[in-house]
Amino acid sequence: MSWKRLKNSLLTLFSGKSNQVGKKHIVFTAPSGAGKTTIVRHLLKEFDELDFSVSATTREKRAHETDGKDYYFLTPHHFKTKISNGEFVEYEEVYTDQFYGTLFSEIERIEKLGKSIVFDIDVEGAVSIKNAFADKVMTVFIKPPSFEILKQRLIDRNTESEASLKKRLKRVEKEMTFESKFDQTLVNDLLEVALEEAEIIVRNFLDLDS
Repeated sequence: MSWKRLKNSLLTLFSGKSNQVGKKHIVFTAPSGAGKTTIVRHLLKEFDELDFSVSATTREKRAHETDGKDYYFLTPHHFKTKISNGEFVEYEEVYTDQFYGTLFSEIERIEKLGKSIVFDIDVEGAVSIKNAFADKVMTVFIKPPSFEILKQRLIDRNTESEASLKKRLKRVEKEMTFESKFDQTLVNDLLEVALEEAEIIVRNFLDLDS
């Protein structure tokens, strides 16, 4: 899908041609293990105004995950077919044949509900959405207190092989350099504090106290 076609499609979705005029949306992004998913889940419980954009992925489903709730789990072939059909707002091949992406259909689903979308996506996907819609989307970079603390969090998860962990940590180092590309930075040191700060960010951006 060409950039021009992509941007025109997104402008249609975010400009008010859907039934939700002027809706604002929020992107939470972070290096793996920084806690963005925990923060997003908390916000979804706190704010009825928000709904979660379920990403598509080709990685294997973990035991605690549900297809269609945590992710749309697709085969690499199915994912690539959707790419060819222009069905993704943004997507990235994180590792060989391990894709993540946001479907146009997911945005349309949430806008029909009359809610603001909260995205939980990787840093490059967040940059793609922000570059297209700076006025409609706010991006928040969840930052760990330090790389060493983040590394320990990933080790404590105990969900990956040594080789996989090494590959992920290399990617994390790259992702940490993206902080300046986003609207706000939220340091996730003490979770309780980070959750309160995330609530304030949402309230202010969506004008919920006005």
